[in-house]
Amino acid sequence: MSDSDDKARVCVGYIAGAHGVRGDVRIASYTDDPMDIGAYGPVDDEAGERRFVVKAKRMAKGQVIAALEGVNDRNAAEALRGARLYVPREALPPAGDDEFYFEDLVGLDATTVDGELLGAVLAVQDFGAGPILEVGPPRGRSVLIPFTHEIVPLVDLKAGRIEIDPPAGLLDPVGKKPKDAEEGANG
Repeated sequence: MSDSDDKARVCVGYIAGAHGVRGDVRIASYTDDPMDIGAYGPVDDEAGERRFVVKAKRMAKGQVIAALEGVNDRNAAEALRGARLYVPREALPPAGDDEFYFEDLVGLDATTVDGELLGAVLAVQDFGAGPILEVGPPRGRSVLIPFTHEIVPLVDLKAGRIEIDPPAGLLDPVGKKPKDAEEGANG
């Protein structure tokens, strides 16, 4: 799949696991209303090889319990664990003001508010506590940045960049104390 194909699709969630013995799945939905996971038409897997019609049934523990057309038993459902689900971008409404599709953030340059280049956005993750940007520097390890308005005050899709206003210690290497803490301990 080419990069332009990737931009033509948007990930709307992933299959977190099986639910029950009849082939239902638990879906972590990225849609504004989680129950809308199937409202935009059939979903494709990441490779674009499998297509599923999703029938959302109910919510349980923050995930959507859904039936996938053609998945009729627990083994088939369990085999789909971790599968990311995509829809064509044109099936989704345009993002509103101050809203972004995660895919649109990947590849943007990340700088501090002072103009220091930190690298590029490699991925956007959401493990349940809110979105996190993975920013990869030109060399070295990537860092995880909470995607909040306070820490990421500017997203400029047209210019291809974001600005980060990191709290003290966020960008320090692991195990290193922020300068403020060192001075307080020695003062």
